[in-house]
Amino acid sequence: MKALIDTNIIVDVLQSREPWCAAGQAIFLAVANGRISGCITAKEAADIHFFARKQFAGQENADRKARSVLAKLLSLFEVLDTLSEDCQNALGIDNGDYEDAMMIAAAARSGVDCIVTRNTVHYQAGSVPVYTPDSFLDLIQGLEK
Repeated sequence: MKALIDTNIIVDVLQSREPWCAAGQAIFLAVANGRISGCITAKEAADIHFFARKQFAGQENADRKARSVLAKLLSLFEVLDTLSEDCQNALGIDNGDYEDAMMIAAAARSGVDCIVTRNTVHYQAGSVPVYTPDSFLDLIQGLEK
């Protein structure tokens, strides 16, 4: 199963945000163990770097630390290109959030099986199934039985 993991899940893990961190960590582990194929978009990579750099703000070598975090993520997750057609197609997705519409468009074009996010409301307008982290973990556990 190939899943596009939303930025909020990644940042939950990187910043140990409760109560969501544990489910995110379980998804990371499922990717690391090859139980699923996890993806992020190229646009997400930039956003994740932004959040990581912000997390290290005020520390020496903040950018280097943020890049190190991103390098580890890129070794774990497949990166789906964000194309101009995704930007164009996102304009026609009526979901109230253009950034999430771009994710929907990239997911549909890339043929992923699902999107995993805490913000399922903004992803309902798409054709790709959407799961919360907990429901996604239940799904992959059920597939392994």
